[in-house]
Amino acid sequence: MMSFQLLINFALAIAWMLLYNTYDLKTFIIGYIIGFIILVLMRRIFPSRLYIIRIYGVIHLLFVFIRELLLSNLSVMKIIMKPKLDIKPGIFTLHIDYKSDWELTLLSLLISLTPGTVVIDISHDKEQMYIHTMNIDDLENSIEHISNSFQKVILEVSRT
Repeated sequence: MMSFQLLINFALAIAWMLLYNTYDLKTFIIGYIIGFIILVLMRRIFPSRLYIIRIYGVIHLLFVFIRELLLSNLSVMKIIMKPKLDIKPGIFTLHIDYKSDWELTLLSLLISLTPGTVVIDISHDKEQMYIHTMNIDDLENSIEHISNSFQKVILEVSRT
């Protein structure tokens, strides 16, 4: 439904350009804004929320991933730079709240792309994810960190 709303907004912007017989970026942007206002006024017609909310969620997910990527890179770099390697590698189980395949895939990719962690397996009932981490100082903190960062934002994107 999000793509349908976006398509309607583009069509309204192009219609605005055709009405004014001006084909420049300024007229398109004005038409796009007016089309968005029309979509906001007609939002009760659409069964899902406005597409702009989902786009905000995707941008938020991107920023969360970049933050986690930088923090995990710094953490791995600190471990590597120490003269003595005092790490505690381990595998832990993360309880997951969603069943959709693309949500599970996105979560496992985001976890595996951050240095120091990799998803090993997902249970058959899709309720648990097994994660190997390079250094697990505090198990509860690691589980809570993943749940509060990636899982929460993925739900924001997929369920709005």
